[in-house]
Formats: sequence, C-alpha cells, structure tokens
Amino acid sequence: MSDASQPLLEDAGASRRLLYAIQECVRSALSAIQQHRLRSFLTMLGIIIGVASVICVIAMVQGMSSRISQLFEGLGSSALTLQADTSFEDRLRGKVNRLRLTDLDELRYRVDGISHITPAVPVSAGQVTWGSQSAGGQVFGTTESLQEVQHMFPRTGRFITRSDDDSRRRVVVLGDKIRKDLKMPENPEGEFVQLGREWFKVIGVMEPRGEVLGQNLDMFMLMPYQTALAFNSAEAQPNIQITFTVDDPDLVDNVKQRVTALIRRAHGLKQDEPNDFQVQASDSIAKTFAQITSMITLVVGGIVGISLLVGGIGIMNIMLVSVTERTREIGIAKALGAPRRFILLQFLIEAMVLAVIGGLIGMVFGFALAYGIAALIPNFPAPSVPWWAVVGSALFSMLIGMVFGILPASKAANLAPIDALRYE
Repeated sequence: MSDASQPLLEDAGASRRLLYAIQECVRSALSAIQQHRLRSFLTMLGIIIGVASVICVIAMVQGMSSRISQLFEGLGSSALTLQADTSFEDRLRGKVNRLRLTDLDELRYRVDGISHITPAVPVSAGQVTWGSQSAGGQVFGTTESLQEVQHMFPRTGRFITRSDDDSRRRVVVLGDKIRKDLKMPENPEGEFVQLGREWFKVIGVMEPRGEVLGQNLDMFMLMPYQTALAFNSAEAQPNIQITFTVDDPDLVDNVKQRVTALIRRAHGLKQDEPNDFQVQASDSIAKTFAQITSMITLVVGGIVGISLLVGGIGIMNIMLVSVTERTREIGIAKALGAPRRFILLQFLIEAMVLAVIGGLIGMVFGFALAYGIAALIPNFPAPSVPWWAVVGSALFSMLIGMVFGILPASKAANLAPIDALRYE
C-alpha cells in the first residue's frame, strides 16, 4: 500500500464511523421517544401548534391570492384601460374629471397597433325587477369586444352584437348572481326585466365567476353601449372607460406613451398640467395584490412563527430533564470510551428528531385546519400551500431543535464520567 493512499483510507474510515454514529444516535433518539410517548408528545406540542399555524395562515392567504390571479389571467399583460383620474385637490374643489365621448374615436382612428377597443359606461337607474322580484347590481353599457378583452362569455344565450349596438336595442345580458336574485329560470332568454321605467329583453346569462374578498363578481347586467348612452341622455358627460388590447405585447409601454400623448392633446392639457386620466395595464392590479399578499404572508407568518420559539423552549426543558434522568447512562458510556462528540451528537439529534416529527405532524394538522376553515367560509377559495412553505417549516423546525438542543447536549457531553457514575 502506497503512502499516498493511506490518508484516503483514513478519511473513508472516519466517514464510515461518523455515519454509523449518526445512525446509532437516530436509533437511540427514536427509542427514547417511544419509551416516553406522552412526554414526547407534550414536548412536540409547541412545535406542532406553531407549524400548523404557519401552514394554515400561508395556505389561506396563498389560496386567496391564486384565486385573484386567475381572475386577471384572462386579461393578459397586453390589455390597457383608459379611465378618468381626479386628484384629491380637484375633488375638494368639487371637480370630477371625465373621459370624453370623442376619446373613443381618437383611439380608434389615431393609434396604430391596438384592437378590441371596448368602451364601458355605467348606468344609474336603481334596481332591476322581474315580476315581483328585484335585485341590485352594477349595470354597464358595452360592446361585443368585451368578450375578447376580458374573456367573459355567456353560459346560455348570446352576447351583445354590433347590430344590437347600432340599433340601440333594448336587450341585456345578466350576471349569474342577478339572475338568481331575480329567481329567474336557468335559461331566461326571452324574458323581460325592468330597469327604471324601461323594459329590456334578456338575451343571455354570463358564466359565473364567484366571489373575491366578499365581493360577488356576478352582480352585473350588460346592455349595448349606444343603448346605455341613450339611457343616460340626461348626463352631460357620462363616466366612460375604454379598454383595448395591444397587438404586440412587447410594445405595451410604447403604446401607453402614445395614448397618453394623444389624450393630453385631445383634452388640451398644457405641459405643466397633470393628466386628468390614467392608462393602466390590466395586470398591474394583480401584480400589486400579489405584492401585498406576499408581505402579509411574511408578516403574519413571522408573527405566528414566534410560537415555534415557545416550542423550542419546551424541547430544551424536557431535554435538560432527560439529561438529568440519564446521567448514570452517560457516565457508563463515557467510562466505556464514548467520545465527547458522540454524547453531544446523541442528545442534539434527539432534540432535532423531536422537532422534525413535531413539524411533520404540524404540517398535516395545518393542511387540515386550512381546508376546514375554508369550507366553513362561503365561497372562500381552496387553500394553496407553496412548496417553499413546507420546506421552510421543516428546516425551521430542525433549526429550532438544533438551537434549543445545544444546551442540554453540551451539559450531557461535559459531564465527568466519575461524577456521572456516582449520580443516583
């Protein structure tokens, strides 16, 4: 055997001894936990509660965030919305800015690279009635392009057409919640509803979208855009907004700049005057909400995670008791030649095993708790637990066991063999 290979063999032997020592420590830890089941469970209880709380909070917040993200996915990142914007100072002066009806033509004929230009105007006419039933909700006038921009499609019947808009037909498409509130049949096409003093024929019902943050997204009724303008003829300047898509997603910022410059000229704004409108990307709200939910997840998860520290203190206390109970056993092991690092590793691994098992039980309990709470809240989205929450909880539990197991392990490793053997 050459001298060069001797260090390699020694390193391999040391690695095997270390691996064997770790295996024995894990076996010893599991044996100790099994012998004191009740005490071990009470020790892990703090970790279980802490991890379950973290998983439950993160699952519910992430589930709500995923639901809102899905609602905005249909809009895509290439849709822009032009709407009026009134500063706080103008509101104090009683001034409210509005887009002009001519702004729609400015976009149609002066801006290249955009399509599916969809105006929307709110209609204020009180409640919708059908027979003896009445329902509240938002009423909008819009065009057939709304389907392409917002990916909203009828569940039954049909949507508004260009012919409906050009002829100013008295037809409406209902949201599913309004249909239910009016107690109309599943297929109410051909029925007539009353809005104010006017009657409108129902031509379709939109696909349901559910609720978000307690706000029902199906409490609306749509009518042709020109019909809505005629209905709002008493208003000198209706509050319209315009949504459109950019043909090339890479040119969204460029189109946004061109639209801003065009509307500023159309509104006669001087260079030093602020915009009385805003051009907003459709996914900006979703991105802002995602940032907010991420911050909420971190803050709430951190606050709830403090309970893990309480669990760690419980592990440290029980491990100190265990060291005291096993003092004579430690003395025998040292008398037989067990090195200090083996004793240290044995108690440290036992503390980590307690924390990891408690963390795994806490994850399962957290999953169940999140789904249970979501089931009790009407229309609450299904919880969603990201992988990083599971991995982070497991690693943090292990870290808690390691940190709070150091003191008991050090106490055990520093015991003098002769004093440990004398202990009764």
